[in-house]
Amino acid sequence: MLEIRHANQRGRAEHGWLSSRHTFSFANYHDPKQNGFSDLLVINDDRVAPAQGFGKHPHRDMEIFSYVLDGALEHKDTMGTGSVIVPGDVQLMSAGTGVAHSEYNHSKSEPVHFLQIWIAPAQQGTKPRYQQQHFDAADKRGVLRLVLSPDGAHGSLQLQQDARVYAGLFDGEETARLELAKDRYAYVQVARGSVTVNGVELGEGDGARVQGEEALTFTQGRDAEVLVFDLRNIETSALWA
Repeated sequence: MLEIRHANQRGRAEHGWLSSRHTFSFANYHDPKQNGFSDLLVINDDRVAPAQGFGKHPHRDMEIFSYVLDGALEHKDTMGTGSVIVPGDVQLMSAGTGVAHSEYNHSKSEPVHFLQIWIAPAQQGTKPRYQQQHFDAADKRGVLRLVLSPDGAHGSLQLQQDARVYAGLFDGEETARLELAKDRYAYVQVARGSVTVNGVELGEGDGARVQGEEALTFTQGRDAEVLVFDLRNIETSALWA
């Protein structure tokens, strides 16, 4: 079963320098029916004006990753990391016992568009760490490329949770199939374009909770870029029990 979350159903935040869409409850947006899905807690679709951004702020006990679609995002943190994240990069910050970071649009003239995603960690109180990896468009063209996993398989970033994240680009006749283990959940997020998943068309910004499916098949892409989350069969509320 696919439960569709259409782009126009997401929460909205407009701050002048920031235009954000929240798939799940976040900050001032709260929907009791949208408090995450399994260990996936946040998908924020952010557009930041030139030379603007999020000042230094703290996090702890959260796996936070950024996926840039257009532009460049500048990251600095209290671990001493400084980097610029561009399309194709996946950045993962494991906040653990605590870390503060800032994120700014690196350009003084062009906006930056990126997804920031939070996943609950399997264990609290771990040592903070930072990872960043570039995945070429060719590696994602017509396939679902593993970009985060618990064991760092196939050159993916190592996530501190029983979850796997795939990225794919689909256009025209390109097709891919992802097998799901028994009793696993999945979540599909269309970052741009449109694509058909198990016969259901999803447009830009749409998402879908997936339960009770043995596989996901992606077809009929139109300049589509997607993220797919393979998740534990657990209700989000159980995380805080």
